[in-house]
Amino acid sequence: MPEPAPTLHLICGRIAAGKSTLAARLSRPSQTLCLSEDDWLAALYGDRMTTLQDYVEVSAKLRQVMAPHITELLSAGLSVVLDYHANTVENRQWMRDCAQQAKAEVLLHLLDVDEETCWHRLEARNARGEHPFQPTRAQFSQICKHFTPPQSSEGFAIQIHQPG
Repeated sequence: MPEPAPTLHLICGRIAAGKSTLAARLSRPSQTLCLSEDDWLAALYGDRMTTLQDYVEVSAKLRQVMAPHITELLSAGLSVVLDYHANTVENRQWMRDCAQQAKAEVLLHLLDVDEETCWHRLEARNARGEHPFQPTRAQFSQICKHFTPPQSSEGFAIQIHQPG
């Protein structure tokens, strides 16, 4: 029986929708690696990220470094779960490009969680202090403005995840 093709798992959902929780679950099978943008950014730039613009700038730098790494992992036969937000057409295209270069499959996981539920989850997460970034309500609203659900015209295989 042939080995299954490596898969790049993308996760789309509002801030605090459960992307990291889903990423951890998806990365449990052997030969599957999870790469967390939040972990990398906190370690490399945590003290320099205070605004959304700061995030945009350092995230772009991280993508430049990670793209060939992700492609190499997929080319080596590993599946990769990107615990990065696939919340914009641009980010999804960047991720798809990594997979295409490696001739890997792509599966987009869509977390269907409404904005108000996400805000309440973010408030609770901030109160627990367990996450390296603790956005305010204003920052949350600003980030949510950039959320663009995937469209069928993008051509992704999509698995929808409901809350609960």
